[in-house]
Amino acid sequence: MKVPYLDLAAQYQGIAEEISAAMTQVIASCSFSGGPFVSGFETAFADFCGTRHAVGVGSGTEALWLSLLALGIGPGDEVITVPNTFIATAEAISLCGAVPVFVDVQEKSFTMDPSLLEAAITPRTRAVIPVHLFGQPADLDPIVEIARRHGLFVVEDACQAHGSRYKGKGPGAMSEIACFSFYPGKNLGAYGEAGGVVTNDRSLAEKVRILRDHGQATKYCHDVIGINSRMDGIQAAVLSVKLKYLDGWNQARIRHAERYRELLADLEDVILPRRMEYAHHVYHIFALRVRNRPQFLATLAEAGVSCGIHYPVPVHLQLAYRGLGHARGSYPVAERQAEEFLSLPMYPELTDEQIRQVAQGVRSACRPKRVYVTYRFAGEVPVAAHNRARIKEGPEGPGTQRR
Repeated sequence: MKVPYLDLAAQYQGIAEEISAAMTQVIASCSFSGGPFVSGFETAFADFCGTRHAVGVGSGTEALWLSLLALGIGPGDEVITVPNTFIATAEAISLCGAVPVFVDVQEKSFTMDPSLLEAAITPRTRAVIPVHLFGQPADLDPIVEIARRHGLFVVEDACQAHGSRYKGKGPGAMSEIACFSFYPGKNLGAYGEAGGVVTNDRSLAEKVRILRDHGQATKYCHDVIGINSRMDGIQAAVLSVKLKYLDGWNQARIRHAERYRELLADLEDVILPRRMEYAHHVYHIFALRVRNRPQFLATLAEAGVSCGIHYPVPVHLQLAYRGLGHARGSYPVAERQAEEFLSLPMYPELTDEQIRQVAQGVRSACRPKRVYVTYRFAGEVPVAAHNRARIKEGPEGPGTQRR
């Protein structure tokens, strides 16, 4: 049996009739760009996220870019983010004419290390973009506190975190604005390119609306230079159907993650992703850390399992950002994770049989953890010579066997 990394066809089969009906409505009404289907999705998505406003745009990259523009970020400014993210996070900063500044990430969460943030702030810093990597929110309380103390904006990159929560709060509840990608493979994915922002700030939402529509608040009256980043009506209709299922799909992802943990908990050569105590993790990606990734990939391929790598080259080492002057070793945690991440199949429709096949492939590529058992004796215990030779010196001292 082949286990694909992602199976969008399986998801479609369960909602095909609803999707067809929704797309037919759009075509029949000719509401192809913006219009009632987009505004309907915006209302529903804002309600889902617990924010006052949502604005649909053309992609996740544009969501980040337009959010920064709406906040007034421009040439000469600096925006702090992390290097272990998809390049779109940094691209959005660069497209504003600003400079991305990186801070390293935490070993356990894979997200921004708040203890390093303050040292990266300069007089040119205007904003911070924490990335909710793989579906787990960054530790927002200290990030927001530091940003507020220095008068900085916080823009959440929630492009992989649809339905996630930080201490019970969704993206956009604690920051100026949060940005989403609705790329087809995301937890909430369109059938093409789409993105969105959520915010509690009416003025900020309106600025994004104007920027996405060629800078016009009313037709043919252009107040600022904008761009065409309107969400398609068909994508909005598809997303509206899928949004009703998102909580259930996320719960399935969480169950799959726990099943992977059960089956892989005793392995020595694997570091499993950790859910932080403050986070409702929605597992867009289930990324192991392994030390011999080519071996794992080859073994899993032989087992019929397709995997992913997110992301093999951190942003600061990309050729596109060579001009920033960062050398290998600048952000050691992010660099080490980039060399070790291995993403297992993760989607709601995975079966237990498929998960067990994936786990068996992983187990075939590594060793079980060593278990030390300590024997305590009340007194002198006779030990045969042939058994005495099997007793080893373990970490607990004499009388410990390693299995």
